[in-house]
Amino acid sequence: MKMSLGFLLGALVGIVAGKEAEVLSPLGTLLIHLLSLVAIPVIFLTVVLAVNQMNSTQLGRIGGKLILYYIATTAAAVLIGLALALWINPGEGLTLPNVTVDKPDTPAFADVILQIVPQNIFAALAAGDLMAILFTAVIIGMGISFMKFSTDEKMAEYGNLLDTFFRAFNELFNKILKGVLLYAPIGIFAISAGAFGSQGWKAFQSLLEFLGVFYLGIILLWLLVYSAFIKFSGLSVIDFFKKTKEAYTTAFFTSSSIASLPVAIESAKKAGVSEKVANFALPLGAVFNSDGGALRMGISLVFAANITDLSLSATDFFTIVLIGTLLSVGTAGVPAAGLVTLSAVLTMYGLPLEIVALIAGVDALIGMGGTASNVIGDIVGASVVDQSERKKNELPSTI
Repeated sequence: MKMSLGFLLGALVGIVAGKEAEVLSPLGTLLIHLLSLVAIPVIFLTVVLAVNQMNSTQLGRIGGKLILYYIATTAAAVLIGLALALWINPGEGLTLPNVTVDKPDTPAFADVILQIVPQNIFAALAAGDLMAILFTAVIIGMGISFMKFSTDEKMAEYGNLLDTFFRAFNELFNKILKGVLLYAPIGIFAISAGAFGSQGWKAFQSLLEFLGVFYLGIILLWLLVYSAFIKFSGLSVIDFFKKTKEAYTTAFFTSSSIASLPVAIESAKKAGVSEKVANFALPLGAVFNSDGGALRMGISLVFAANITDLSLSATDFFTIVLIGTLLSVGTAGVPAAGLVTLSAVLTMYGLPLEIVALIAGVDALIGMGGTASNVIGDIVGASVVDQSERKKNELPSTI
């Protein structure tokens, strides 16, 4: 709410003061620097810890099915966002004051694959090379997981020590991020004032288009993807959505997957999900699954490209889908995850982070729809896996 208020006040000041509002730009630049400071460390540490939890002993067959489901729905969400954004083109005709963009060369597909494995992780971190950073985070997470669950007592001790180290580091950067978010309304106010001062109502119109594309994407995600999975499980789509209504409405109004988790678990049980699967799948989904964030990622990149007149190639779209999927699965539990991951991806493409601040102005509205999608997506996933387990064990359905 504070970020939305800062955005609205900035828009008002910008419209009234015109180009003179650009005197506030240093306050906005400070926010950009702070976001740049924390984005990469938060993503790296969160992915290490996320992968660290995904060991075969802990997750087993049910966890493996859930992770595959999360990857499938997250990739679908990114693709829906990209397709809608390319069709409607939000942000077209909008520019940002005092922002120049040096368009990076589009690498060949083979170069993208080779870039995934870094020669020097410290150089990759310094350069903000997101693909290399994600690869390294996954490898480190897997290594720690094998060590933690090793039969060698000394190796397990070292694994737990490393786990504690990364958790402590992650907590440190999350604390820093929360401090940045406290300042965010001021920075958003300054950037909003500058954008509206130079663009007037065109900026407001572009953000309304962005919101419209996002919620259209949410509708398609529910109708095409979630409904298909429900049907595939042999359940009634309408009956399922009726029985889980309390969960996704609670998530919509609280904008918190964690806060609505108890309601989601009870709703999943009402929809026929066994208690064992519901109690395991819903907390896992709250940490790993973020279809709403993935949908926003696809739309945001096209929005940013339109503002800066950047042409995206087929390789860029493939990379966006890949990164959007990995980041959304890995950083679902991060505070303001959408803004943090978007900052990192914009940096990767050499795009201005002022776009993050503009989108942050409507982040509350995006967060409501995104969280509702995350929660219903978690329940659908739990139901799909539960029905699969019932068929495997030849157990009768409770519906």
